[in-house]
Amino acid sequence: MIVNLLNEAQIVRRHLLASYFALFLVAMALVLARPESASAQDNVLNLYSARHYQTDEALYSNFSKATGIKINLIEGGEDALMERIRNEGVNSPADVFITVDVGRLWRAEQMGLFAPVKSKTLESRIPANYRDPDGNWFGFSRRARIIVYNKATLKAGDIANYEDLADPKYKGRVCTRSGSHVYNLSLMGSIIGALGEEKAEAWAKGVATNLARPPKGGDTDQLKAVAAGECDIAVSNTYYFARLLRSDKADERELADKLGVVFPNQTGRGTHVNISGGGMLKHAPHKEAAVRFLEYLTSNEAQVYFADGNNEWPVVPNIATSNPALKAMGNFKAETLNIATIGKNQPVAQKIFDRVGYR
Repeated sequence: MIVNLLNEAQIVRRHLLASYFALFLVAMALVLARPESASAQDNVLNLYSARHYQTDEALYSNFSKATGIKINLIEGGEDALMERIRNEGVNSPADVFITVDVGRLWRAEQMGLFAPVKSKTLESRIPANYRDPDGNWFGFSRRARIIVYNKATLKAGDIANYEDLADPKYKGRVCTRSGSHVYNLSLMGSIIGALGEEKAEAWAKGVATNLARPPKGGDTDQLKAVAAGECDIAVSNTYYFARLLRSDKADERELADKLGVVFPNQTGRGTHVNISGGGMLKHAPHKEAAVRFLEYLTSNEAQVYFADGNNEWPVVPNIATSNPALKAMGNFKAETLNIATIGKNQPVAQKIFDRVGYR
């Protein structure tokens, strides 16, 4: 009986050893498959992008050629990507998230998605007002929010400032996209920063009263509405107008010819400027590659490509561009308000728009 018990104990022990060994093999396989293995750390970058511009593909290709780091690109809507990153948690393969508008970067920051980056390159090349003070995200290109007008019904000088959009003489003559869209929320965030909440709300109420139609469509739709005479004035990001100027289609260039452009508030605080930007994610498995990519986006080569490829102004000062549309729009005075403030003002901006019925 004692012999049988010893045999049974040996059998149990062998099964346990076999089980432990199997678990060890599984654990080793998981370790070896982790994205942060040495070879992957050097040669891979997992990029989640909410920038939907085909011209960016050459930007990524140039980075890979220069560094040998392969980019695995995941594209999607900004909200869907941010939720995906949050839901993936510590197991997320994402290294860098890039998107357009500081409002979205601020939201990603509030969700705790970013990891702060300390980089002399980023801090020296990107002006302080175009990056998060704590290094969570960085702006890499700029776009201004301009006023456009129908040259057949208004002339240069008739409208000069954002505040003029609320002037009662323009009742029924203004077109915009939704007040809930992040571009207009950021503009409102800028106006709150400049005028304070009370005056900003009075402005929003005046604009809502002056609308020629309920807000709808994107910025290009506003440009088309002004050119067609549906309204006389609209607001748009500069790169939408630049696309029309550079279009291969004659009818789109003719549309642009009907429009005048105003960079608002040139004798005061300057025109509202927003950014396209990004940052390294908290659980990035390839942190070294992530920082190299962010730094690459500030290089002269990349900055010129933002300008020539997607009609955005470089964020790095003194970068020369040959883009004819940007040259045609000319130089302008930009606001100096730290862009992070515009993001922080967005919840208040939305409440103001809701109160005045500007949706």
